[in-house]
Amino acid sequence: MGNKERLFKSSTLLTDVKQLIEQSRLRVASVVNSEISMLYWFVGKRISEDVLKNERAEYGKQIVVTLSQELTLVYGKGWGEKQLRHCMHFYQIFPEERIVYTLCRQLTWSHLRMIMFIEDDLRREFYIEMCKIERWSVRTLRERIDSMLYERTAISQKPEQTISNELQALKEEEKLSPDLVFRDPYFLDFLGLKDSYSENDLESAIIVELQSFIVEMGSDFAFLARQKRITVDNEDYYIDILFFHRRLRCLVAVELKLGQFKASYKGQMELYLRWLERYEMVEGENLPIGLILCAGKSEEHIELMQLDKCNIRVADYLTKLPDRKLLEEKFRLSIERAKAKLNNHLDEKNKVIPNELFRKQFAYQINLSLLCIRFAQSLSGEVAR
Repeated sequence: MGNKERLFKSSTLLTDVKQLIEQSRLRVASVVNSEISMLYWFVGKRISEDVLKNERAEYGKQIVVTLSQELTLVYGKGWGEKQLRHCMHFYQIFPEERIVYTLCRQLTWSHLRMIMFIEDDLRREFYIEMCKIERWSVRTLRERIDSMLYERTAISQKPEQTISNELQALKEEEKLSPDLVFRDPYFLDFLGLKDSYSENDLESAIIVELQSFIVEMGSDFAFLARQKRITVDNEDYYIDILFFHRRLRCLVAVELKLGQFKASYKGQMELYLRWLERYEMVEGENLPIGLILCAGKSEEHIELMQLDKCNIRVADYLTKLPDRKLLEEKFRLSIERAKAKLNNHLDEKNKVIPNELFRKQFAYQINLSLLCIRFAQSLSGEVAR
């Protein structure tokens, strides 16, 4: 071994210098990305203001084409007509410079370009905040949007003001609520299970594919135990999977069920949660949460049992994504049933108009079904990106 090799092996000099270089490179990359994104915003702002000054619609089309041709000659193909329109759209979606400046420091242009084409304001804000807090890559963001993560979270079923308040709390305090964490349904197609399997097969497959399962659950879930044994009055019980959620700061007990949700599952989960609360919770933690994963459930059962008041959540899981046509048909029927139920309610009591909550519930069902149809179509690549 030469003197140079012995020197590097006996000191931390090389490691420290390499770390300094890497840290500097990351800072430079962050600054460059922020400046590029801000440049695109200012370009979009300038073009939009110029177009607004001229009332002729044809002028707007012509000026973008002409400008892109001139810029391409000087700066290359990166300044084509499509890019300029992206810049304009960026400015139109985020017109406040202060907000854009903060966004550009936290997300790359690739993230922003994907997010700015989400039409619904609350849905767009959800993906922005979750992307920041969980540090999603562009690929992960695309997967989350394609899998309709927002529509699968409980928060999407709340009134708009509640959604806005919770997203604001997430933005300002990084305060994550359970409604932003838990989903319904969960897509477990990565498990590769056959048509016939047991609860033990399901649990074993999840443990084998634990990394993929945690990705589907959310990045803040930390695995603690499988078949966690608890003893009550000399009788042993076993929690299928036990997690700890870092940001919620609580234990999460997961129970796996093959069939439809049954009322008896509530008592079982309540026992687990009270035991965890008494014997496993440490100071500073929040109350444990129970998640029951079933092959299906009755919404009326869930509503009547008021599981949310017991810190228990029930969600469906899909081990295989159905055929596109079957999935489309399923959600079309769901839309028809929702409309029929709404019409029947209007006919009752001398056609009294239903209350606002009733309207919102069925509007949500219809919109969610439409979104699911789009997702089903995307599985076969038939939806235009």
